[in-house]
Amino acid sequence: MNQSIAGIVYTDGKFLVGRRLPGGQMGGRWEFPGGKVEPGETPEQTIVREFREEFALAAEPGECIATVNFENNAGPVVLYAFRVFLSLEEKVTLSEHTELAWETIDAIEALDLVDSDRLLIPALRKWCLNEPDC
Repeated sequence: MNQSIAGIVYTDGKFLVGRRLPGGQMGGRWEFPGGKVEPGETPEQTIVREFREEFALAAEPGECIATVNFENNAGPVVLYAFRVFLSLEEKVTLSEHTELAWETIDAIEALDLVDSDRLLIPALRKWCLNEPDC
């Protein structure tokens, strides 16, 4: 089964989301940063690699907040949503997104979010119950 990660960066009641580059699969739609787990890689290692590749940022993986299963044209996929900690003072370089935004969970639900990440919304709402400013 294929594995992917979604990096959940959260601060001050808002989550980091990115708009994919136009064209290609799901171009122009919003997503939580992340990507496919490569062979021999753990989900935590994937977080570090993906944030370095997509944003030139050093990421520190935290807890796994949610796991969901879905199917795409490559077959079944398990998607892990991990809390991610970033140094917000670092300069961000966008390579796979046109923009980044900090949004509340309600605002994210209203975005044109990629289908797999939309499956995470109920678990993120539940996780928010333990976060005072969520």
